[in-house]
Amino acid sequence: MSQNRTFVIVGGGLAGAKVAEALRAKDFDGDVVLFCAEDHLPYERPPLSKDHLVAGKPLTEFTVHTGDWMRDHHVDVRLGTTVTALDPAAHTVTLPDGSTVSYDKAALATGSRSRRPPIPGADAHGVHYLRTVDESDALLAALTPQSHLVIVGGGWIGLEVAAAARGRGTGVTVVESAPLPLMGPLGPEMGTVFAELHREHGVDLRLDASVEEVVTRDGRAVGVHLGTGETLNADAVLVAVGARPNIELAEDAGLAVDGGVLVDASLQTSDPDVVALGDIAAQQHPVLGTRVRVEHWANALNQPAVAAATMLGESAEYTNLPYFFTDQYDLGMEYVGHTPDGYTRLVVRGEVTRREFVAFWLDDSDRVLAGMNVNVWDVTDDIKALVSARTPVNPALLADPTVALGDAAT
Repeated sequence: MSQNRTFVIVGGGLAGAKVAEALRAKDFDGDVVLFCAEDHLPYERPPLSKDHLVAGKPLTEFTVHTGDWMRDHHVDVRLGTTVTALDPAAHTVTLPDGSTVSYDKAALATGSRSRRPPIPGADAHGVHYLRTVDESDALLAALTPQSHLVIVGGGWIGLEVAAAARGRGTGVTVVESAPLPLMGPLGPEMGTVFAELHREHGVDLRLDASVEEVVTRDGRAVGVHLGTGETLNADAVLVAVGARPNIELAEDAGLAVDGGVLVDASLQTSDPDVVALGDIAAQQHPVLGTRVRVEHWANALNQPAVAAATMLGESAEYTNLPYFFTDQYDLGMEYVGHTPDGYTRLVVRGEVTRREFVAFWLDDSDRVLAGMNVNVWDVTDDIKALVSARTPVNPALLADPTVALGDAAT
């Protein structure tokens, strides 16, 4: 009977909380134990670089479930508890005090952590990273009209923080090693859009630049020293150069890993009693036909229903396409799809100069790999359909705003 079974969830973010919710929604009446490394109840992370920094949105408004909800749904939440080992053979997890908890099924949702490059001075006071609400609070305190923030990294987090900081009157310099921001995910054409956006709002972009050292005085960051020999003064420094998935627990347990925890379409790992989801899950995607690991909020929100079904022995597959959104100044954007091996051409419909357009990344067969709508709404479902179809389109029709997106297929 299920009431004699114990399901453990390792990871106290959105994904972990949603697995607990999905198990109860599916009438699982056994024990659910949720281990959270932080001292906070699970919360959503996008506000850390968006609403929380921009408008001071309080933690209670992006906490997934209250303590009362956890109690009412009989979820045993262990805050401030990091699982130190997983033993699939014994079906146990080990806690910091050496004690163990037995499980029948386990869900790994251990998320990711900020990459910390070996830059001298990067551990000084006043150097910030952004992964937790406590780190967001510390960064928020540094964003004053009198201060100047140097951001190392021109990716999504770096640019969102830059926009939030400018909105608070803080001076901002972004140092990016690539020729343009967001070159990796978007390519040069769309990277240029974001470069121009930030320059228009007073951000000093230093591109093709390297940081040699965080300059400190009395143990506190006061600037960064570039590879060119120039030193940029700073009251605070944010290092935002990507994230690393927390796969060590799975790897030490002998689960199959390769840059992420390898899972099938149902999110099952190489051990039939363990699922993995969220940032760490490298899923064999049933629609894209390739293995995909995505560090996006949408996966943490939507994969738990499939993970819970798999834990309960039901047949389920996660078929959602990778999805991401950002809001920077007056630019709102949604991105759907995946370009693991690059793209052949970019097709744009709309006005790039007005920042009201839809961009499509195509492969050499003119199949749509991904699409991004910028300040154009109600087209996400159409973009998803084009990506999911995996069939060629007519680029000229795709670029023509008088042609319905659904009619662009050849």
